[in-house]
Amino acid sequence: GHPFKVVDDEKMQETVESIKNYGVLMPGIARPRAEGGYEIIAGHRRRHGCELAGLSTMPMFVRDYTDDEATIIMVDTNIQREDILPRAYSMKYEAMKHQGKKGTGNSLDEVGEAAGESGKTVQRYIWLARLSDELLEMVDKKKIGLVQGVDISFLTEQAQEWVQVIMEETGTNISTVQSAKLKEYGKKGELTMPMVRLILTEEKPRERKVTLKAEK
Repeated sequence: GHPFKVVDDEKMQETVESIKNYGVLMPGIARPRAEGGYEIIAGHRRRHGCELAGLSTMPMFVRDYTDDEATIIMVDTNIQREDILPRAYSMKYEAMKHQGKKGTGNSLDEVGEAAGESGKTVQRYIWLARLSDELLEMVDKKKIGLVQGVDISFLTEQAQEWVQVIMEETGTNISTVQSAKLKEYGKKGELTMPMVRLILTEEKPRERKVTLKAEK
């Protein structure tokens, strides 16, 4: 269920060069598998970098972690480096709830602590995790804004599919007014594909800026 992607980008090339020159400076973390072998919890990029550098081994810390412990470690070791991924926050929040770690404060605040985020922001990311994979990718690529994404996350799977299809067909962006309308009609159970199309293709009002002098 690892939500972070390992990609062959410029950063990966830098990782490969660093490994070639200095080796792996920070060991990865793994746990033994019941069926034999090991499961990597943290260090997927370093492992791929080692492969590209022509190495057959890399240093690892091996520990017997539960699923929930492994999930929390996986999120915390990636969250500082990656773009924030809603599913990562959602996974960590669920893992902490399983463990019964409510803490003395807000558990949402505790989830975001490692990345310096507030509980309110974490809640938004957890809502975003309810989006379909296609819509969540649009949020990751900034094609859908955070606020609009949260509104759409309240829609049914069917309605989300309509939004995705119409956005791809028309190439349109969603304004906060439009996403609020989708959420409102969705809550009432009145949303249909023609209505989604109507809302997403309606002409957006032009912004007019007016400057008032102090005496006026």
